[in-house]
Amino acid sequence: MITKKILLAGVMIAAASQMTLAQDRVSWWYEQATPDQQKLISENIVEPFNKANPDYNLVVDYRGNELDKQLRVAMLSGNGPDVVYTPGPSYVAPMAQSGQLMALDDYAAKYGWNDRVLQAFLEMGRYNGKLYALPKTYETLGLFYNKTLFEEKGWEAPTSLDELEALADKMLAEGITPFAAGNADWRGTNEWFVTMALNAVAGPDNLNKALRGEMPWTAEPFVAAIDRLNSWWEKGYFGKNYFSMQGSEQAADMMASGRAGMMPTGTWQFQNVATYSQKDNSEAGFVGFPSAEGAPVFPLGVGSTFSIAEKAKDPDGAAAVINFVFSPEVYGSMNSAWQGEWNIPLKDISDVTMASDVSPLFTDTMKSLAASVNDGNYGYTTWTFLPPATDSYLINGIEEVWLDKIDTEAFLNKLNDTFEKEFKDGKAPAVPAR
Repeated sequence: MITKKILLAGVMIAAASQMTLAQDRVSWWYEQATPDQQKLISENIVEPFNKANPDYNLVVDYRGNELDKQLRVAMLSGNGPDVVYTPGPSYVAPMAQSGQLMALDDYAAKYGWNDRVLQAFLEMGRYNGKLYALPKTYETLGLFYNKTLFEEKGWEAPTSLDELEALADKMLAEGITPFAAGNADWRGTNEWFVTMALNAVAGPDNLNKALRGEMPWTAEPFVAAIDRLNSWWEKGYFGKNYFSMQGSEQAADMMASGRAGMMPTGTWQFQNVATYSQKDNSEAGFVGFPSAEGAPVFPLGVGSTFSIAEKAKDPDGAAAVINFVFSPEVYGSMNSAWQGEWNIPLKDISDVTMASDVSPLFTDTMKSLAASVNDGNYGYTTWTFLPPATDSYLINGIEEVWLDKIDTEAFLNKLNDTFEKEFKDGKAPAVPAR
């Protein structure tokens, strides 16, 4: 009897192995994710995809903060994943230019992506008239604030930069850090604040001209923007521990606890804000980051993109994965559990089902963002619209300004020189018409 059981188990294992071998393995390299976040991806994407597509076996490989570097090397050697997951559109043009990505137009026609995805985001994924990428999520930057603290102090959310600075000065006087912020876990955090300053001071129209090569980055509006941002640093708005504090969970905890009054960051922080507000028994608010003119600007950003490697072992499987992600079911399940990180740019979300405990603050903000995009009332995030070398210098160079190693003029001169070269080489991402 024991022998029969052993033989039966062996047959079952062999059959399972043959089934796995018969399936086409589809590889997807992902960025940093906590164990809980990995579980969400497994439960809401990997497992249901594999169940619905028995011919494929989707495998997600978590590469952490080194994904960008590892992906560049692997793509050059032709050993990259099937599903190419980049940090944003600025990475797409150079990869498409060098022949590392497959054009997606045939798959877009097959799956109806042109009818399902918001047009502005389709345009961001094009290079030389062909579609090479779809955005995983669209996002904006704004100002979270500790609403409980504000009510205790009788403060109002700022509606202009002058009001923002006056409020920050009050906080400093009371021993409260104005901005919960840090780049210990992601140096790219630096550009969130550059993006806010450029949109708030220089304005979206000037940014649009610069991104199209019609205005130099050394122009006066950009000088004023960087000078104003640097003044916030010099006054201590970012606190004393910027370089040693994480800009994700630690920053959210700092604001929720009242040790900081505000947190200028992106909509990807909604999940952490909800978690730490509950922990610290406080309530958060969110407003658009105010501009010099008063009205808030919503810088439009794409946090990550999906492409298919030109040398993908299973391009059809990769396309099936991307198509599965761009569904109302995945939108609803992932946004219910991981708010702000999976705001997939679907045109129609009327069939989306969200969990009952999703914060109204999140849903209201996403509705406001969608309306702004639809009306063409948006700004530009640097990681979405700058070419890669320019963006990389912006991230590193602004630290030199903050640490008094260079001045605004030197920073913008090098930024402009780097951009002009990449723009001439055709590496600048597409900029939607205003």
